Amino acid sequence: MTASTRFTTTARPRLLLSAFVMNTTSHILGGQWRHPDAQQHRFNELPLWIDLAKQLEAAKFDAIFLADVVGLYGDHNGGWESHIARGLQVPSNDPLILLAALASVTTDIGLAATSSVVQSHPFQFARQMSTLDHISNGRAAWNIVTSALENSHRNFGSDGLTAHADRYYWADEYSDAVYKLWEGSWDEGALVQNKETGLHADPEKVHKIYHRGERYAIEGPHLVSPSPQRTPLLFQAGSSGRGQQFSAANAEATFLFAPNTAYAARVSTAIRAQAVQAGRLPDDIKLFTGLSFVVGSTEAEAAAKKAELDEYLDLDMILAHVGGGLGLDLGGLPLDTPLGDVKTEGGQGLLQAIIDSTPGGNPTLADVAHYRAQAQQVTGTPEQIVDQLEAWQDAGIDGINIINQTIPGSYTDFIQGVLPELRKRGLAQTEYAPGTLREKLFADGPHLSDRHPASAYRGAFTASSAAAENRQAAASA
Repeated sequence: MTASTRFTTTARPRLLLSAFVMNTTSHILGGQWRHPDAQQHRFNELPLWIDLAKQLEAAKFDAIFLADVVGLYGDHNGGWESHIARGLQVPSNDPLILLAALASVTTDIGLAATSSVVQSHPFQFARQMSTLDHISNGRAAWNIVTSALENSHRNFGSDGLTAHADRYYWADEYSDAVYKLWEGSWDEGALVQNKETGLHADPEKVHKIYHRGERYAIEGPHLVSPSPQRTPLLFQAGSSGRGQQFSAANAEATFLFAPNTAYAARVSTAIRAQAVQAGRLPDDIKLFTGLSFVVGSTEAEAAAKKAELDEYLDLDMILAHVGGGLGLDLGGLPLDTPLGDVKTEGGQGLLQAIIDSTPGGNPTLADVAHYRAQAQQVTGTPEQIVDQLEAWQDAGIDGINIINQTIPGSYTDFIQGVLPELRKRGLAQTEYAPGTLREKLFADGPHLSDRHPASAYRGAFTASSAAAENRQAAASA
């Protein structure tokens, strides 16, 4: 049985499954940490994450996807007091360090880290990701984000939020720089380690990159030898027009918050069409949407569980989260207050998704809260839930990034309730394919496709190898 046929017995491809978490108390659904069964308040305790990662891997999830921010959300009720009081993604810890720990206790599940172009110099970040890819045997993934939070930019030396379009020009250069390091600095076979001859690495096959751009000057070489994937699997989470353009050129997997299947179909069609224009194939990009689930053996049981969970929802915190991402203070306003004709340098894709989720396209604050708490939630029996997942698949969605109400309960419920029905319909894998995360998702080798723009840097720096520069120096002496 081949890797491309082992996972399904139907005409449908399998759904990719990822757990969407953050190393913090309160991630997406504000207030749920207060539920008696919730354990995410133990986010500082490594055993919580080890147990979760092992549970997800036993269920054959494709990845654990760690969100991250590097600053506070915009003001709510005139300041940031409520963020601290309610725990709006603060405190939060570095996902790369947590994923390094999880790499040691897992063997197959993908390890995806969000890292903004704002927060780390590309030379340092490339080194960290290559290290994670090495120690995980090729399971690292990078979610490329540009940071829509003004405080994030101020934390790293900027006077304020960089304009939306300029953030993507920044991402263009950042990704270009790390591609040069990952793909072009070390040739295949450069690391020799021959104990008999004493040759450790071939000077003809290790190169400086001499990147010079508007923001960065990087000489190189990359200090890490090629990891199993070289370039980690590339996620991207922007759904604005400019975000879609960046995703079409760079991403192997795009994550979006879609309010409905119609929105998902429109965005997936647009991204894949732009991928073709960029010289790639439509299937070079996997599209994930974020959904949460309330599972019951009957409709009545599911409705009762949903009612119980809703008791712990903190709608004001949800408004602080969404408004803070848009750069709007939505605190202290009646829920029937319309957003109006909002212009923002914040999360423009998020704003458009909220508008598209609202009949008439003029959302109120109540619509904002509903968008985050309800529009991306699927409630019902396993059969009803999988029926809806098939509808999302028909809209162009390849995978689900599963949002939690409680950790580990949300994932336990999905694994015990929904996963058997997915497998019954041939929509979920029962074993991992061999190889790296990229091979598991695409079955097409461990490295980036030749259609990806990063492939242009393979063999591009032969004139600046260690040996070539020594020859040049000797010739000019």
